[in-house]
Amino acid sequence: MPLHRITAGLLPALLAACAGLSAPAVPPALQPAGGERLLMTVAARGVQVYTCRSVDGAAPAWSLLAPEAELFDGQGRAIGSHGAGPHWLARDGSRLQGSVRARADAPTSQSIPWLLLATTASGPQGAFSGVTSVQRINTVGGTAPASECNAARAGTTARSPYSADYRLFTAR
Repeated sequence: MPLHRITAGLLPALLAACAGLSAPAVPPALQPAGGERLLMTVAARGVQVYTCRSVDGAAPAWSLLAPEAELFDGQGRAIGSHGAGPHWLARDGSRLQGSVRARADAPTSQSIPWLLLATTASGPQGAFSGVTSVQRINTVGGTAPASECNAARAGTTARSPYSADYRLFTAR
C-alpha cells in the first residue's frame, strides 16, 4: 500500500487521539478584534522554505522565503493552499492576503511562532470571502534549518516540514 494512503488513513485516528488533549491557550495578543467571529478552522500541512542569504552586508543567515502548504477542512478534505505573501487560496478561487499584526512564541522552541494576521480578500466570492483576520496556532515544526548558513551556502534553499491550524475570522 502506498505511504500516502497509509498516512491519510491514519489521520482520522490521530485527530481523534489528539482530541482528548488540551491545547495550549491562545495568548491575549493574538485574539482577534471584539467585532469578529470564527468562520472556520483549517489545518495546514507543508513546508516553510528558507534561503541562505546575506542582508545589507551582514553575515549570511537563514531567511524565510515562503510557506508552501495544503489546507484541509475538519474532515481532512483538501480545500486550498497557503503560500508566499502570505496568502491563502481556496479551491473556489477566493483568496486572502495577510499582514502580521501580532506574534507570540510557540509553546515549543522547535515550532514557528503563532501569529495574528490582518487580511484582505480578492478573487471571486467563495469560502474565504469576508475573512478579516487569520490566527495561526498549534504550529509544529517549520523552524529555520539547524545546518550552518555561510558564504559557501549563500543562495541555497531548505524546506522545513510544518503543520498549523489557521483560524479564519469575519466581521460579526
